Amino acid sequence: MSTATITAADINKLRQTTGAGMMDCRKALTETNGDFEAAIDWLRKQGQKVAAKRSDREAKEGVVIALTAPGNQTGWVVCISCETDFVSKNADFVAFARQIAEAAAANKVKSIDELNEVVISGAKVADMINDKLASIGEKIGVSRFERVDAPYVASYIHGANRMGVLVGLSAAAEEAGKDVAMQIAAMNPLAVDADSVSPETVERERAIVLETMKSDPKMAGKPEEMIAKIAEGKLNAFFKEQTLLAQPFVKDSAISVADYLKKAGSDLKVTTFRRVALG
Repeated sequence: MSTATITAADINKLRQTTGAGMMDCRKALTETNGDFEAAIDWLRKQGQKVAAKRSDREAKEGVVIALTAPGNQTGWVVCISCETDFVSKNADFVAFARQIAEAAAANKVKSIDELNEVVISGAKVADMINDKLASIGEKIGVSRFERVDAPYVASYIHGANRMGVLVGLSAAAEEAGKDVAMQIAAMNPLAVDADSVSPETVERERAIVLETMKSDPKMAGKPEEMIAKIAEGKLNAFFKEQTLLAQPFVKDSAISVADYLKKAGSDLKVTTFRRVALG
C-alpha cells in the first residue's frame, strides 16, 4: 500500500486499536507502507505504550455467553454480534443469544459452521439469525466461537454479557476455576505461561525491546553483552505481565497465580483458557 492509499479510516482504525495519537498513527502507517501489524510494531519501537492487540477486540457490540456441559468437562463461549448496544441490551436478544449457546452445548458442536447447521425447534441457527436480522434491521451473526475440553472446565460471564471466559483445569476445582476465570477477565493474559507463548511472539517482543534500547541515549556505548542481558530482563518482565501463572493474583497481589494454584491443590494446573470480549 502506498502513502497515497492510506486513508483516514486506516489511521482511525490504528488509533482505535492502539490508543496512539492521530499524527503518530499516520506516521506509523506511512513508515510501514500501510502494513497494519508493522505499524503497531513501529509505534512500540518509538517507545509508545500501545493497547495490546487481542482477537477479543474484534466485536464491537453483541452478547457473549459462556457455559459448560453437565460434568464440567467441556465449555463453550459464543458471541452473537450486532451493530448497536440498543439491541445488545435488549432482553429478547440476550435470550436469543443464550438459546444459541445452549444449542451449541446440547449438540456438542466444535465450530461456527457446525453451530449454524444446528436445528432449534425445526429451524437451523443460520436461518434463525437471518430471520432475526430481518426483524431488527441490524447485521447480526455468530462472530466468535470457542470450545475448551479438559478434566474440569470453569466458565465465567462478566459485565452484563460483554465478556466470557473458559478455563481448563487438570482436576475439578470449582472455587479455583472461578477465581482464575476472574483473573483472566481482569488481566487479559496472552498465554498460560512463558512456554505457551509462540516463538514468533517471543522473537517479535525481543526485537522490539532491542530496537527500543538501541535508540535510547543511555545505552550508547554499552557493550552488546550488557544490552542483551538487559533485554532478556525486559523480556522476563513481559512474561510476568502477559502470562497467567506469573501474574500477581488479583485477590492477593502478594502471590502469583501459580502460587495460588499450589495452595488450591498441589497438582492443580491450568491446561488452557479462552477469553472473548466485546471491544
